[in-house]
Amino acid sequence: MTSPTRHSTEGALLHLTTLAAALAAALLLVACASPGPAHTPLATSTAQTAGLPPSGSAGTAPAQWWHALGDSTLDALVQQALQGNPSLAVSRARLAQALALAQVREAANGPQAGLGIDLNRQHYTAHGLIPAPIAGNSYSTGNIQASLNWAPDFFGQHAAELEAALGQARAAQADAAAAANQLAALVARSYVGLARLGAQRTVAERALAQRQEQLELTRQRLNAGLDSKVELTQSQGAVPDARTQIEALDEQITLARHQLAVLTGQAPNALEGHSPALAALQSPPVPDALGADLLGRRPDVAAARWRIEAATQGVAVARSEFYPNINLAAFVGLNAVGLDRLFNAGSRQIGVAPALRLPLFDGGRLRAQLGGRQAELDAAIAQYNGLVLDAAKEAGDAIASLQSLQRQQALQDQAAASAEKAYQFAQERYRAGLGSYLVVLSTENQVLAQRRLGVDLQARQLDTRIALMKALGGGWIDDTATLAAATH
Repeated sequence: MTSPTRHSTEGALLHLTTLAAALAAALLLVACASPGPAHTPLATSTAQTAGLPPSGSAGTAPAQWWHALGDSTLDALVQQALQGNPSLAVSRARLAQALALAQVREAANGPQAGLGIDLNRQHYTAHGLIPAPIAGNSYSTGNIQASLNWAPDFFGQHAAELEAALGQARAAQADAAAAANQLAALVARSYVGLARLGAQRTVAERALAQRQEQLELTRQRLNAGLDSKVELTQSQGAVPDARTQIEALDEQITLARHQLAVLTGQAPNALEGHSPALAALQSPPVPDALGADLLGRRPDVAAARWRIEAATQGVAVARSEFYPNINLAAFVGLNAVGLDRLFNAGSRQIGVAPALRLPLFDGGRLRAQLGGRQAELDAAIAQYNGLVLDAAKEAGDAIASLQSLQRQQALQDQAAASAEKAYQFAQERYRAGLGSYLVVLSTENQVLAQRRLGVDLQARQLDTRIALMKALGGGWIDDTATLAAATH
């Protein structure tokens, strides 16, 4: 007589043999859905292809580089902008969204357990499929079931999905840093622009006073018979022209204050009356040359690099779709018609539900999906390559402009000194009775012109140094690797 234990063992062996045969058949049939020929992604740009020498340093911008300008009001405005600007809040929200998606991917990779409790009261039809004694009567039903579900990652699909989500989260974090760096630079450059307009207005006020003096002197000379009405009319027209220049500067100052206020998250008129002094701003130090480390300091370049990583993992996910998908499920619980019998031993139910899914013939859907992911990878690489070139150009342009501006400043200093000396000589000749005061005023025109040029050169140097600080990454340090720990 055959024992029940032997029957049970033979049945288990038969079940395992059948499962193994089915798995082997699946692995043989999976070749029916082929991913096609291998894809070679675009080449990724390097520091050398961007013209950045491997040796040398790109210079280190401090984490809060705007402090080097030496203006506490500017420091407060930048800090306020970084806390309250709406566009920066959008970047932070996108980072939180990307991080949450990565956490969802991480949670989906492990075993999933659940518990369900269902109670129901129902009157069953007497003429349906359910027989007596349930038919035609009302009963309460109950179901208590615990379930366990796990999809083993035999072909790396889950790991690739997680890495793709982490890549997007890291890119979002770098994007937020790039937005903060861009915003700080905009605030600082707007502040310098406002200071330049204020300094130009001071020169314009002196030009107006000079033309009023010239008009009064021309009237005196006309009364003395030394000038004609032609000179008087010319002098009279010069005064409203100078006032027009001041009015135009006042308009620009108002608009600049509005822009600065909005950048810092305030109402447009919040900075009315604010007039920074251009002469009080200091020039932050700059490097003499760029190096390969520039690409590691720029958050926008880092974000593009992480998007390449995410797109690479996306290709791996699409390729894993060609392999079998295995899911293991099990449940245990109680189910009964009539709540008084729900917890009886006979109401228990136990089951296992292994499942195997594999692609056979899909009309090219999976191959098209893989092609789309490969195209996304190429697009991400192309975008990165463009950003690498833009980063090298932006920083290189700023350094070249600064070097030229320094040479221009040296020449302008010489011209300004000559104009001041000529003005001084004209004043001395006038006081000695050897020259006309009109000559003094005419000589002062050259002084005012040089002062205007000096203001513009000083403001341009400050503005270009700020642009260089931004181009160097604004003191950013790549901390995106910490997001991997945040998802666990």
